[in-house]
Amino acid sequence: MSSFSRRRLGAVLWLGSLLSPHLALACACGCGIFDVGTSSMYASHAGGMVFVEYDFIDQRHNWSGTASAPAANNPDKAIRSSFYTVGGQYQFSRSWGVTVEVPYWERYFQTTDEVTGQIGSATHGALGDIRLKGTYTGFSADMSTGVSLGVKLANGDIRFPYFDADTQVGSGSTDLLLGGYQLGRLTKDNRWSYFLQGQWDLPVSHRENYRPGAEGVVAAGVYFEGWTLASGLKLSPVGELRAVYRRADGGVDALSADTGYARVLVSPGIEVAGDKMRVYADVALPLYTNARGNQLFANELWKLNVGYHF
Repeated sequence: MSSFSRRRLGAVLWLGSLLSPHLALACACGCGIFDVGTSSMYASHAGGMVFVEYDFIDQRHNWSGTASAPAANNPDKAIRSSFYTVGGQYQFSRSWGVTVEVPYWERYFQTTDEVTGQIGSATHGALGDIRLKGTYTGFSADMSTGVSLGVKLANGDIRFPYFDADTQVGSGSTDLLLGGYQLGRLTKDNRWSYFLQGQWDLPVSHRENYRPGAEGVVAAGVYFEGWTLASGLKLSPVGELRAVYRRADGGVDALSADTGYARVLVSPGIEVAGDKMRVYADVALPLYTNARGNQLFANELWKLNVGYHF
């Protein structure tokens, strides 16, 4: 295995764009940014990778337009979500590979009852929408450029009685996933590298009463590979800039006036990597938010990923 493939960064995931919340006034998860990870998501040789990932967001900050808004303007008060994902990727050759991602969510939701005016809460955990992707990497000998085509299934739970359409664990839609990436070196000594990635999530089949908004995510990042610990492990700091755009939801069960947004986030992270195992963690911090209506956002989005290459 080349030095480049051994040291490729280890964040992995995607989980996010499976997510789509709602209730009274939409909650604006912004989870799609989870699906833009670092270069370790992409194979540099035939073989496989398995991983587990944990993501956490605590949506308590009400936002309207480009500014913070009073909490009283939004009957939704808090949405706290833990996302657990198990996945695998297998590269059949230097040109073709597949990825499978299986998420499980636990979500706490606090909102104002429309009848009594009292604040109540509910917690629910269930299997999320599974993702299947195929990737083509035959554009160059080093597999540094790739495109992907996939589908998000509509298998996730959408029937929890205390959650509305865009707060359910499942979106209730089948989505087309289109993506692409580019990896490369920035310096001749191979210590500084970059990655570019983008993905568009387009619902193509949905419930009659609810259509989640299409979502696009792009990311650009750099990382440094010059540190080696006494144990032989590689330590790589990562810096990433992410942008996400989501259209408003549609249908009679949607709150179109309070869904849809644009966000830009910066994400510092760190990876510790051995020959086959990688542990990656980062936190995404918002630089810019523009939300339709009133929506709840998290001030930080946390990620921990452990991957194993074989």
